[in-house]
Amino acid sequence: MEFECCTPSLWKEGLSSYSCRIESLNKPNLVSLDEFYRNQLPPLLHQRNPNPYITTSELSDLMRWKLTRGKWRPRLLDFVSALDESVVKSASEKAFQSLPDISKAVSELTVLKGVGPATASAVLAAYAPDVAPFMSDEAMEAALGNCKDYSLKQYLLFADKLQKKAKELSAEGETFTPSDVERALWSCAVGAKLLSSQSDLDPKVTDKTKNPKRKRKR
Repeated sequence: MEFECCTPSLWKEGLSSYSCRIESLNKPNLVSLDEFYRNQLPPLLHQRNPNPYITTSELSDLMRWKLTRGKWRPRLLDFVSALDESVVKSASEKAFQSLPDISKAVSELTVLKGVGPATASAVLAAYAPDVAPFMSDEAMEAALGNCKDYSLKQYLLFADKLQKKAKELSAEGETFTPSDVERALWSCAVGAKLLSSQSDLDPKVTDKTKNPKRKRKR
């Protein structure tokens, strides 16, 4: 699905296939980590209102989710797991209180060792999915055509595009958040990769079905 697509039903289809895509990756603990990130962590954060914060343990599990769903970078998990509880609480309180100023919120979180804009976006998306989408490679590629720049500047461009897309899709009578848009994009990208890998392994695809190479005349 192209980012420019403006048909809500196609976006809903992509979003509804998210859980199946998570399962299809067959990565250890990803299903339970995704359940934690999407369904358990958000209410935990909101229960702490009016001064919400995230704990070091929760941040570590969030990092496990991020790295398992994406690319595994164990050093980042080591850094986050070693963070002092009071430092994490203070930084995350300031970040959540900064919303809807995404730039300030991300900056408050990236003072933590091992936490860059992408991880900060995951923290913010867990608390405010209607404001801050997670900065996944797949969604970045779809929205901006580039998933290698993890700077704050790039994230702000990304968040703005997903906020506008969510608003555009919601105008059709459906309700979309920027985080819904991110998950739909991620789901479609993963689905396309799986389809591609399956076709490569399909025994029906033989040399006869491929265009034969002509022998060069000498």
